[in-house]
Amino acid sequence: MSPLELKITQPDAVRDDVPRHLGIIPDGNRRWAKDHGLPVAKGFLAGARRIPGILRLCSDRGIEFVSLWMLSESNLRRPAVERAAMIELAEWTITVLAERRQWRLQLIGQLDLLPPSTRDSMRAAVATTEDVDGPVVNLALGYTGRNDITTAVRSLLLSPDARRSAGAEIAENLTPDQIRTHLSTGDQPDLDLVVRTSGEERLSGFMTWQIAESELYFSPRLWPDFDESDFDAAMESYRDRDRRFGI
Repeated sequence: MSPLELKITQPDAVRDDVPRHLGIIPDGNRRWAKDHGLPVAKGFLAGARRIPGILRLCSDRGIEFVSLWMLSESNLRRPAVERAAMIELAEWTITVLAERRQWRLQLIGQLDLLPPSTRDSMRAAVATTEDVDGPVVNLALGYTGRNDITTAVRSLLLSPDARRSAGAEIAENLTPDQIRTHLSTGDQPDLDLVVRTSGEERLSGFMTWQIAESELYFSPRLWPDFDESDFDAAMESYRDRDRRFGI
């Protein structure tokens, strides 16, 4: 039989009405402020106010895990005034989410880039949600996907089992699952769908490992204007896809 005569078995398509793990890149706050003739800080305030409502929609639709990119590493390297405003709004948002006790919150990213008092306040707020029986929401702060992977590998190499092994032995036995369990998302499932707002069609290093098999949805809507109809459009797009994984 020639290679051209071989029958290729197609994997069964996976049909899920709702993503189990949703990633959100809430982009467009600056452009929204510019379009409305407002200071940049007002755009981030409008974006922050949008977050609780969108997370409520996630809960209502049965999404179990949400990863929300609140601040990238580059956000925390912007001019001092703008950076301070973004950090203050992130702290306010986390406090509001924790007080509602609808989600189990988790902080991920390079928290050492935040002022110590802010970091402590955020951690205290998140700790109050540890007993909440609701969706897990990962709040990414100072986050980059490459740093997440680097930190995971470092954690793996410093683990007790690795310390007892030689470098060659570690390399020989290393598996993707070993690295995955040390990522910031731990034993959570990989992202099924990533939604980015503002019309930008790129991922900017978000969850580099976890999006290997993700579906992508790019909404033209700026984040402060992203509403229930836009959210449902993203969910409808996801429902219409046959997820076969791989090429």
